[in-house]
Formats: sequence, structure tokens, C-alpha cells
Amino acid sequence: MFKKIAAASALLIASSAALAAQPNTFYAGGDVGKTKVDDVSKRDTSVGGFVGYNFHQNFAVEAGYRRLADYDIYVGSPSTAFMEGSAKVDQAHLSLVGSLPVAQNLSLYGRLGVNRLEAKVSSAGFSAKDSTTKALYGVGLSYAFTPAVSARVEVQKPASDATNLSAGVAFQF
Repeated sequence: MFKKIAAASALLIASSAALAAQPNTFYAGGDVGKTKVDDVSKRDTSVGGFVGYNFHQNFAVEAGYRRLADYDIYVGSPSTAFMEGSAKVDQAHLSLVGSLPVAQNLSLYGRLGVNRLEAKVSSAGFSAKDSTTKALYGVGLSYAFTPAVSARVEVQKPASDATNLSAGVAFQF
């Protein structure tokens, strides 16, 4: 069974190489999504931008920035809660992105890289900031509307306790 899957995968890769991204091209884009942090009941909207360089038809290097979350902090009971402060979480990342065409204009891709997460909390005139560097991985699907414009949907794990699901558009030039 494994040999059949491996042979089918090899044929798929060989037959669809013409559909892969053109090497030696740049791309840029943006995305919006939702971030879920474990032990936080609310999902928050994320917004990001990215730039990349296709150095091979199936591989690119990509850098980006994303506001993962922007939470308001409330204290008190649900009926008497008032806003006490805010928390923001930002991500800057650098990744190697591998892409595999699976159908005409449709590619599956994966990323492996590093990201710097920075959290800022402010409350009652006090503010604090902390940052950490973590491994980043993710998987996604990309659909090329034209050779220069594609849409993508991706799930990323910027930290062990956080997951980001985003949809975006990329422009190749």
C-alpha cells in the first residue's frame, strides 16, 4: 500500500510541476483570521502582511508580521464588569515554505520557521511587555486565480498554546 501511495505521489509531483510557482519571483500579500489561545474563551481577529521570494518552483522564503490578538481586559462579575486594560500579541516571522501542486491552480503548502511573539499589557497607567522566540509551523491551501494573483487559507501554530486560522491574498511579481 505504501509503495502505491509513494508512486502516486511521485507521479503527481512530476505531472504538476508546470503549475508550481515560477522561480526567482517575489510575492506580497495580506490576510485576516482568528487566533485561539488555550485557556482564553474568546477568539480574536488577526491581521497580517507578508513578503516572500520563490527561489525554486516548490520552495520560497517568507517574512511577515501579524497582530495575533488585541484583547480588552474586564474585571468584576458579568453584570458589573468594567474594562480594566488591554493586551496585544504581535508576531514577526521568517519561514521556509514548501508547496506541492495537487490540482490545476490548487497547491498544498507547509511552512517551518521561527517567529518572535511580543505581548503588551496595559492597565490603570501601568504597562508591561514581554517577548519570546518560538518555532513556527503551519499548513495551507493556495488557489491561483491568475499567474499573478492567488488566495490562500492557512492554519499556523505560532506557539504551543496558540492557533491562528487565516485567509489571505498574494500578488506575485
